[in-house]
Amino acid sequence: MTPGGVAGPRRVAVVGGGLAGLTAALRLADAGAAVTLHEAKPRLGGLTSSFRRGELWVDNGQHVFLRCCTSYRAFLDRLGVTELTTLQDRLDIPVRSDTAEARLRRGRMPAPLHLAASLARYPWLTTLDRARFVRAALALRAVDRDDPRTDDLSFGRWLRSRGQDPAAVGSLWDLVGVATLNVRADDASLALAATVFQIGMLTDRAGGDIGWARVPLQQLHGDAAGSALADAGADVHTRSKVRALHPVGSGWTVVTDDGREDVDDVVVAAPPAVTESLVPHGALDVPAGWSRELGVSPIVNLHVVTDRRVLDTPFVATAGSDVQWVFDRTDQSSLTSGQYLAVSVSAADEFVDAPTAALRTHFAPQLQAVLPRLRDAHVHEFFVTREREATFRAAPGTARLRPGNRTRAPGLYVAGAWTATGWPATMESAVRSGDAAADALLEDARDSDTREAA
Repeated sequence: MTPGGVAGPRRVAVVGGGLAGLTAALRLADAGAAVTLHEAKPRLGGLTSSFRRGELWVDNGQHVFLRCCTSYRAFLDRLGVTELTTLQDRLDIPVRSDTAEARLRRGRMPAPLHLAASLARYPWLTTLDRARFVRAALALRAVDRDDPRTDDLSFGRWLRSRGQDPAAVGSLWDLVGVATLNVRADDASLALAATVFQIGMLTDRAGGDIGWARVPLQQLHGDAAGSALADAGADVHTRSKVRALHPVGSGWTVVTDDGREDVDDVVVAAPPAVTESLVPHGALDVPAGWSRELGVSPIVNLHVVTDRRVLDTPFVATAGSDVQWVFDRTDQSSLTSGQYLAVSVSAADEFVDAPTAALRTHFAPQLQAVLPRLRDAHVHEFFVTREREATFRAAPGTARLRPGNRTRAPGLYVAGAWTATGWPATMESAVRSGDAAADALLEDARDSDTREAA
């Protein structure tokens, strides 16, 4: 028996090299399993990877994490890359509109009063709005997010019932909620919204401190995980698409374009539709057609390279603008002069199919309104990346469509930010799911060994 509790060693195939698959594979390899990871794409990292555009490193999405993302931060520690990230000493979000600017900055008071000083000076709210916001925040802190009935409710409808008008929803609740839920308040599950705000802002005053990568995400996640897996003895195969899974005896046969592999266990850490196509019918504790019903929500990223600096903070959020969030990615991209801005537009259903020229026409004036120095700058490049299936749709009623990590098929497990983690589709949710799938597999393996020994 190995220190992690896997006898033999146990042979495990992990399908998918995103954060969930990388987490599961590394946990299992650390526990002594003989792990083979299959990733269909040329590189590891999934939805948190990077590519080269000329001399520019471009992340496929602008991802941040919070201090409360304990599983994700532990994953970074295991990879040995924590020093390649920055985590704020305290929450500090610059917010701008075309007429005003402010900062959401936490103070020394306990949550949720830690934002009181910032809210007192928040220009997009009236005095009455501020009082109503505090009452709504206290009510949201008391919401039972684990009650199935809570998941069936709309966050936006709940906010309106607590006196939140469109100004408060747009300038405060959606400022945080859209970026984390990838849907607007009216389209969001109250349970998932309560998770975000309770853990990130309303319980621990430090929970919402923001962190980000100081290097391309490919270096932070995919490359570092590939090295860690190799050091742990795992076999990693990129450009290896799993075509089918067949139960054989007490194990599984994994079919790829390169052949067949017999293993004891499989962890499928693929997108929902791929997972549904691979696992046997009825193996998951969700209704038929669950992946289609779960749905997707897109993110559009606008990339702007200028001849001079026009943003003097690592990021800025916006109020009353479609721009949402702007990140300075100059250092991460290896740009040597000028500035590289990445504009992250979540819940981007109305923009995901728009031509690049139309997006530039729509967003350029709004971007100049919140970054006035951009008006005098020369834009060297403007290009767009689109993640059409960036996340599952965090709508009311989605909890019943998110399967647990164990399946009804012995030796088969699933992982992904879309599984029943209780979190929206974030990096934290992905890592938690990988941990949970690995834990379930190890526990079942120990139980099987105990029965055989008896």
